Amino acid sequence: MVQGYCVKCKEKGVELTDAGIHQTKKGGFMAKGKCGKGCGTTVCAMMSKENADKALEAGASKEF
Repeated sequence: MVQGYCVKCKEKGVELTDAGIHQTKKGGFMAKGKCGKGCGTTVCAMMSKENADKALEAGASKEF
């Protein structure tokens, strides 16, 4: 579904669990969820509108 960078694990391409799509104050989009590797850290990934729409279709929740 949505992938991001986990600062705690230092791993790229970590799958986000319980991902929610948020809209920033400036109109951009980001996915926010928990690390899928098991550390449980909150992971954020900035994304375009097209990728946000794809993530919503794939099952991410809409948080805006």
